[in-house]
Amino acid sequence: MNSSVTGDAGRRVVLAFDGDCGFCQAAVRQIQRRASPRMEAVAWQTLPPELTEPHLERLDREVLLFDGDRVRDGGAPALAGLLGTSTVRTYRSVGRFLQLPLIRLAANLVYRWVAGNRQRMPGGTAACAVPRPHH
Repeated sequence: MNSSVTGDAGRRVVLAFDGDCGFCQAAVRQIQRRASPRMEAVAWQTLPPELTEPHLERLDREVLLFDGDRVRDGGAPALAGLLGTSTVRTYRSVGRFLQLPLIRLAANLVYRWVAGNRQRMPGGTAACAVPRPHH
């Protein structure tokens, strides 16, 4: 497992993904294998309930970047944060590129589409389907 990155005041920074989703698992494994990020990526289901319970609805829909007990970012910006800790310069550059204002907007749109269709992606199953919002 990757060594943890620490945020301000030495807090643990971790990317939390849906461990029940085959597509999410495969995507995170690919990033870990290719980009060798220094940040730890873990299934949110393995994190302490007191950390995840306030964010369950978001965790069902997107990856979250936790900095200690607070959410720093979600979705595409969270993935950009993970890539930004890569030991490979190219992936670090991609992480920074994804944070540029117009690129961030486009990345968010692509992320939302992929997340909404993850059960149709390679490795995806019916268990990967994002629940419909409760209104």
